[in-house]
Amino acid sequence: MIEVRQLTKRYGAKAAVDNLSFTVRPGRVTGFLGANGAGKSTTMRAILGLDRPTSGSALIDGRPYAEMRNPVHHVGALLDAGAVHGGRSAFNHLLCLATSNGISGARVTQVLDQVGLAGVARKRVGGFSLGMKQRLGIAGTLLGDPGILMFDEPVNGLDPEGIRWIREFMRDLAAEGRTVLVSSHLMSEMALTADHVVIIGRGKLITEASMAELAERHHRGVLVRTPQASALSTALRESGAAVVAAADGSLSVSGMEASAIGELAFARGVVLHEITPRSASLEEAYMELTDDSVEYRATRTSPRAAETPERSAA
Repeated sequence: MIEVRQLTKRYGAKAAVDNLSFTVRPGRVTGFLGANGAGKSTTMRAILGLDRPTSGSALIDGRPYAEMRNPVHHVGALLDAGAVHGGRSAFNHLLCLATSNGISGARVTQVLDQVGLAGVARKRVGGFSLGMKQRLGIAGTLLGDPGILMFDEPVNGLDPEGIRWIREFMRDLAAEGRTVLVSSHLMSEMALTADHVVIIGRGKLITEASMAELAERHHRGVLVRTPQASALSTALRESGAAVVAAADGSLSVSGMEASAIGELAFARGVVLHEITPRSASLEEAYMELTDDSVEYRATRTSPRAAETPERSAA
């Protein structure tokens, strides 16, 4: 288990991480979400003992990383897939890591096969694509068969097949009972991968919740389609629900659960073609939650609107 307790990291007057606390538990994929500059990488570096906290602590199974013996057997981390010697082969890169940690060469072969790089094991890393380097970095995290895995933006550079592979791979690792922490700013991908999310902004915790809890908090009512929209709208309003009719003829209903709407429609003899509870997507929920913590906000101005009068006249 990873425990971040009132963690603060300052660089001069700026707090990159500000009194941050959260817990990453085994058996699930925890998405660590926030805008660029929110403090995700700094937090992960503090967990791994690479950055010394100004105050607070970051513990792995109750201990600081620096106090762990043979930490590679407990924690595997990928923070920068490009941090490899381009002149070495994939096999030799991992063999150096393995040998320095008392791990056999047979394990190197095993993890290369596990991440799909067995066919290029003897090729120099300098010729690898970013996606291949990501796979190599992931192989490095697996060398000690650790119970805790941390990935910082692991899908960068991966093609669609690679993204799908790592998504399923991380979920498989969590299903084995491992602790998996994944930092990302790709909301659509995290919606398919994470079981739990920790969202931060400007170094502070905004929310920590399961995906189910997040969906419940950002419930958007019920979508209803019926050829008898007028009759159903009247019945719903009489029952205390709020109803908004859309241009396509569908109804957006709030203040009443889908099951109650269905029972009411049945009682009134109204035919239903669709009844769907709606929640905000992870991206929509994230944007709502982080709106006040956006540090750099662009204006939505079209190029034509931004032209100077002189240029427009020309």
